[in-house]
Amino acid sequence: MPRRLLASVLLALAAGCASLPPPAADARPQRESIAAFGLSGRIAVRHAGESHFAGIEWRHDDETDEIVLSGPLGQGLARLTAGGGAALLETADGKRYAAADLDGLAAQVFGAPIPVSGLSRWVLGRAAADGQLRRDAAGRPVALVEQGWTIEYLRFESAAPQALPDLLQARRGDTEVRLTIDGWELPR
Repeated sequence: MPRRLLASVLLALAAGCASLPPPAADARPQRESIAAFGLSGRIAVRHAGESHFAGIEWRHDDETDEIVLSGPLGQGLARLTAGGGAALLETADGKRYAAADLDGLAAQVFGAPIPVSGLSRWVLGRAAADGQLRRDAAGRPVALVEQGWTIEYLRFESAAPQALPDLLQARRGDTEVRLTIDGWELPR
């Protein structure tokens, strides 16, 4: 079960923040300038014929990440924290996994490296230098191909060019992750 929970977190484009209604179209900062965010929503992971669902709360800044997964009745399933040279996964049943960073934690739990360090870029619709990003006529991301993953941005909070995604799907092989974002929180 811990591997599945970590998979939901690490494979999602996805800790503790309040939902706010989307700001006016021109109030959003440029996508490339966003260094910190919070989001809340729901995540669904399908892999090898199995499906898993959870609520997600994610708080991210330049130095730390905190991701909390919860069940359908709000009970805590897992908490992932990373920053300061350490990454820790704590499950509701008291198991703990630790590593120097998110990529190392994924390698430890899954036994193979999974590129999770890019999730904070992917959820915003930004690519690394080697990523291939396609945009719509308004300049919003439509699809991103990076590190073997294809991320599709299916819906946005508004039609504005800087609107953030509120529905995205990532696929790689027989793994599919769907993230529905109910609310974004950006520092003012």
